[in-house]
Amino acid sequence: MHIRCPICKREVKDAPDDSPARPFCSPRCKTIDLGNWLNEAYRIARPLGPDDVDALDALDADDPSGGPRKPN
Repeated sequence: MHIRCPICKREVKDAPDDSPARPFCSPRCKTIDLGNWLNEAYRIARPLGPDDVDALDALDADDPSGGPRKPN
């Protein structure tokens, strides 16, 4: 499986499914992303409503592995 790093956009071919840096290409990009969250560079567009919470609960029920959700 190949992935495209959401930070540097580098494509990683044959990325292992159990890579600790996934979905990033490296620990450096993973740390940059964490810094973006902590510095509030990313924001949720609007407050979550009851329908949003129900939709997230339904996604959790569909994926019993507890793995990360894939964006729509």
